[in-house]
Amino acid sequence: MSVIGLLTCQRLPSLHEADQPLIALFAAKGITARPVIWNDPAVRWEDYQYLVIRNTWDYYTQSDAFARWLQSMSDKDIPLFNPVTIVQQNLHKFYLQHFERSGVTIIPTLFSSAAAPVSFGALREKQWEKIVIKPAISAGSYLTKTHSSSELTKQNFEEAIAGSDWLIQPYLPEITERGEISMIFFNGIFSHAVVKKPKEGDFRVQRQYGGKYQLFQPDNYLLQTGKKVIAQIPQTLLYARVDGVMIGDEFHLMELELIEPDLYFEFDNAIRERFVESVVKQIAGNI
Repeated sequence: MSVIGLLTCQRLPSLHEADQPLIALFAAKGITARPVIWNDPAVRWEDYQYLVIRNTWDYYTQSDAFARWLQSMSDKDIPLFNPVTIVQQNLHKFYLQHFERSGVTIIPTLFSSAAAPVSFGALREKQWEKIVIKPAISAGSYLTKTHSSSELTKQNFEEAIAGSDWLIQPYLPEITERGEISMIFFNGIFSHAVVKKPKEGDFRVQRQYGGKYQLFQPDNYLLQTGKKVIAQIPQTLLYARVDGVMIGDEFHLMELELIEPDLYFEFDNAIRERFVESVVKQIAGNI
């Protein structure tokens, strides 16, 4: 019998409640699935034949340790879903530059690195009324802040981006008005989509900040655009969440979530069933 580790974090040792039913669904397939905390030093990794990243919702606060752990799993030759190489590439949001060069429309972004920070003059040239500054390694709006351009000085801008890598973007009213779209694919096949809107007066769509989610049926244009995004990845992905926003008539990619995205299992148990079946196919090589 295969034993799968469903990777989680210390604050969710038994998985998030939406993920917990996966254990029974795997058991019905003859597979033992256990929650396992990725950075627990007591874990015997050789006890697991496969690892599936689910609720490692602290990786971005200890990204160096997470990167070392990923490498250790690769060294132990334990299959990880998504693959280690893909997760390593997806850790740092400068990957968006690759998509932009490949012809995928991303939301307007200035990429500011610690070694080559964006100048205040370059920001002013954009004439953005309100800007969002987010870390290049982040999740759930961690350390993400908005700034009014009229109040932003050269000094406090340079202080805000000093010493690290950042994404600098315009505030998009479309997120409030039309919502952020998340399209989820399992093994490259569309599963479902959700539209997320922030609460009044906020810009963050996550539930912990009062955001509201609902299932959403994307049209053919959105589906084909989502497929175009994931087609840029050379390996078959167990899961991929394509996040973006419609600006006018065009979808703009915000992120391609390949590490530990919320997959919105709570909307329908059939989503969990599709996910488990996708893992089974990955293990069997039937993809």
